[in-house]
Amino acid sequence: MKLKKTYKFAFRTSLFITVVLTLIMSVFLYVFYDLKLLPLVVFSLICYGVSFLIIQYRVQNFIYRRVKQIYADLTLLESTSFRKERITTDMVTLTEEIDRFARDRKIEIETLKDREEYRKEFLGNVSHELKTPLFTVQGYLETLIDGAADDEKIREKYLDRANKGVERLIYIVKDLDMITKLEVGDLRLEPETFDIVELISSVFELFEMKSAKKKITLTFDIDYNTPIYVKADKEKIQQILTNLIVNSIKYGREKGTTEVSIENLIKNKVIVRVTDNGEGIAKENIPRLFERFYRVDKSGSRKEGGSGLGLAIVKHIIEAHDEKIYIESELGVGSEFSFTLEKTE
Repeated sequence: MKLKKTYKFAFRTSLFITVVLTLIMSVFLYVFYDLKLLPLVVFSLICYGVSFLIIQYRVQNFIYRRVKQIYADLTLLESTSFRKERITTDMVTLTEEIDRFARDRKIEIETLKDREEYRKEFLGNVSHELKTPLFTVQGYLETLIDGAADDEKIREKYLDRANKGVERLIYIVKDLDMITKLEVGDLRLEPETFDIVELISSVFELFEMKSAKKKITLTFDIDYNTPIYVKADKEKIQQILTNLIVNSIKYGREKGTTEVSIENLIKNKVIVRVTDNGEGIAKENIPRLFERFYRVDKSGSRKEGGSGLGLAIVKHIIEAHDEKIYIESELGVGSEFSFTLEKTE
């Protein structure tokens, strides 16, 4: 039978005590009495046995109780992790357990710190996004209450502006609701087969007037004369295309181009690319581009509007489809966002 590792300490210590006491007894018998081998052997065995039992008992009970109390006091171990059998004083196992739980606690602490920072940043961003339209609406309404409502032209003008502020608030709240559902996995997808070329064309038509204001051309890279069918949630894919194309218009240069291409990636996958020749994005900003409320422009002017959640929503929708999204950009040259979709016949 394999002995417990904790017996090693008792075995070696008992052996050391036995050797020392036997040598002392040998000298004593040799000097004062006749040295006989049999009594010396019997003494050695008794000494070893008694030493082993005492040391093993003390190690397993006295020391272990204190070690266990340390575990309890420091709450390094969960109550379910204590073994039902007697826990020995195997220092190797003990050290490994302490190291393991110390690492786990360190990871938990770092995770909590990251979450706390994220929470603070998130609350700050939410308040920043909401306060501008709120203060705008409040300002217009207070002006009307103070007497401006008597002037019909001013009343209509301020009510219209207040209404736009409310619409912006609703837009931000809807985006917050959607991204929350996406993050907790509470938003159900309804996949269907549809023509991605037709969907892109319809998005082009939606933003034809918006792009015309900056003289930006919305176009395909080539003429797609035959349908390209994909399987996905059509409404959510339209939202992705809307976000990407609106961004390309917002940050595109005047008289620029937003080009969409559809390429076969592998047998059952296509990749949709949205390319523009606008401002472009600096390399240091790209890794954080899909974070909630992250903006490349740190001025806080919010001149381009939006909730700051568009790209975060895009990323979550793509991941909900088990697909990938990519970005390539060069400052002053332009950007290309691309994502994969499942292709069907």
